[in-house]
Amino acid sequence: MISLKSQQRNIHAEVIALCLQGDRGAQQQLYDLYARAMYNICYRMTNDADEAADVLQEAFISAFNNLGAYKGTASFGAWLKKIVVNKAINHLRSKKMALVSLEEAGPLSEVEVAVEDESLYLHVEKIKSCIRLLPDGYRIVFSLYLLEGYDHQEIGEILGISTSTSKSQYNRAKAKLRELLLAEHKISKG
Repeated sequence: MISLKSQQRNIHAEVIALCLQGDRGAQQQLYDLYARAMYNICYRMTNDADEAADVLQEAFISAFNNLGAYKGTASFGAWLKKIVVNKAINHLRSKKMALVSLEEAGPLSEVEVAVEDESLYLHVEKIKSCIRLLPDGYRIVFSLYLLEGYDHQEIGEILGISTSTSKSQYNRAKAKLRELLLAEHKISKG
């Protein structure tokens, strides 16, 4: 008997099998199923539409070239997401993305800590625009942890940093985001 979990993992098994045979229509179908979600990951990490499109293209080329390595032990989407995240990180590394270690960054400022209890009504677009303003290292760790669901140890392994650096980047990203959102709120309140 096939388990429900196994069925969910292999939901696109037929399309994948056709892709392995070189069927371009099946490749397009698989691309169409996942491109938008994977583009969003690329965009959150690169913060640039053109770079996100380039990373997405590289990721799909890599996925199609290595499709034989997909064993079906995880969902195809999870397997592809790992490729996308790795391609985005490699792209950012090639741009010399800087991650600030806990020791180099110093203590949080009073402003960053003081806004903990303030509650603001914010629109999603304002939040997204403020996330885009975060420094690369902060934005990437923030995205990987909060939006993509990686833990700090996994982020550390992916980025080649310590777990504590990942945690500090995430905390600093939250503080900086809070600061940006407060500034945005004060401007719009006027």
